[in-house]
Amino acid sequence: MGVNPSLTDRTPMKSLNPLNLLDLSTAPPASGTETFQDLLQSPHVRIERIISLGHTSPAEGWYDQAEHEWVLVLEGRGEITFDDGRTVALGKGDHIHIPAHCKHRVSWTDPTQATIWLAVFYP
Repeated sequence: MGVNPSLTDRTPMKSLNPLNLLDLSTAPPASGTETFQDLLQSPHVRIERIISLGHTSPAEGWYDQAEHEWVLVLEGRGEITFDDGRTVALGKGDHIHIPAHCKHRVSWTDPTQATIWLAVFYP
């Protein structure tokens, strides 16, 4: 779930402001862009909430990140496809670890309900 800021709305979260991770008030419309929110960022870790509604990764390529990524689906459903052909379906409560430089893309998210991802990136 790497992020291409030119293709997304990125809303930085301010410290000390409570956030319910399941709050869909910032959910994108079906034809809109995904919502990416940095919840915490430091030199050693970045935690991000992503809200998708039928969105997929950009068609022009694979995410090939220099950092490891751990992803948890809090609500909804999605699929991650890897460049070796494997596809992993994830639903509410499912999580996966994606090692650095493991090429992947989000190949499907549920178009009928928001998928809320929690992604943790680290070196």
